[in-house]
Amino acid sequence: MKPRTAHGQNTLPAEYFVSPDVWQLEQTRIFRAGWLLAGHVSALPQPGSYFVHDIGHDSVIVLRDRAGRVRAHHNFCRHRGTRLCLEHQGELGTALRCSYHAWTYELDGALRGAPHMQDVAGFDKTQWGLQPVALAEWRGFLFINLAPAPQAFDTAFAPLIGKFVHWPLTQLQSVHQTVYEVQANWKLFFHNYSECYHCPTVHPHLNKLTPYRNTENDLDEGAVLGGPMWLKNPEGSMSLTGERCAPPFAQLTAGERGRVYYYTLFPSAFLSLHPDYVLLHRAQPLALERTRIVCDWYFHPDAIAAPGFDPKPAIDFWDLTNRQDWALCANAYQGIRTSAWTPGPYSELESQLAAFDRHYLRVMQG
Repeated sequence: MKPRTAHGQNTLPAEYFVSPDVWQLEQTRIFRAGWLLAGHVSALPQPGSYFVHDIGHDSVIVLRDRAGRVRAHHNFCRHRGTRLCLEHQGELGTALRCSYHAWTYELDGALRGAPHMQDVAGFDKTQWGLQPVALAEWRGFLFINLAPAPQAFDTAFAPLIGKFVHWPLTQLQSVHQTVYEVQANWKLFFHNYSECYHCPTVHPHLNKLTPYRNTENDLDEGAVLGGPMWLKNPEGSMSLTGERCAPPFAQLTAGERGRVYYYTLFPSAFLSLHPDYVLLHRAQPLALERTRIVCDWYFHPDAIAAPGFDPKPAIDFWDLTNRQDWALCANAYQGIRTSAWTPGPYSELESQLAAFDRHYLRVMQG
């Protein structure tokens, strides 16, 4: 499949990376209105398990309730706004209890108890449960949306529906997580992930495993962008040794076993599907010029339980590649911030960056 070209586009003007006004508009039109990949069901193994996902000043608790249902709530007490969960993840038991005045909530969000409020005229605890957050699950991955009336997930991410059916995504478990914080605007990470123009120079080992021209894009417009790259060794994978760290997923076709599939999910994640594992990057903008990247390596439970299982070659490979890329993003950001920089032209190897920019501008225009 021939990828869509860059259509003569230049990179976005500097204001989109350095303007506080643009940053504030992004919070409203993108991060408080779109579906954000928050985590995976494997992080919620039992009732009471939870993790927290922060978006700007907003904080969301994602948990499994007593009936086994996954829910999302705003992470504050309805009384005085106190944060309920201060740790990134953990176990809650059977309820959430505010540390300030001991208001207590069921895991489904209902207010269970509010000391001394029975004397307040007209107080109805059924009206003071936790504020819910829209939540959607796709193949085990959990997405949240802060909008009061969000667009349906299946509409927003229509290209995902029915895709990657041969990967057992729901069953996977993270064997390792690394958290990075980088001094660069969040969009630069999407740009960097979306092209291999830089691979021969910056990632010689990666380029040896998947030569940079061995690629095609099967999704080249919209919120989901990307496509496969062919492994030079169709029996290998992306690791320091070039070998697989686990058997290939059982349902993959011969063609799927010989490729790596790379996709961006606007505006919060990069999904990389290998024959033996799945890599997930979640991008969380912390400020105009600072981004947190949370990276998880997911394997099948049977592979994890097998004698001699060692994911380290895959972890070390992508940690090295990540750090090389983050240095590029931080360096590019320094140049974009200077007074003399003007947008440069995209090459035909950067068609996905041009597609990202088109979608980004459509969303920003409302």
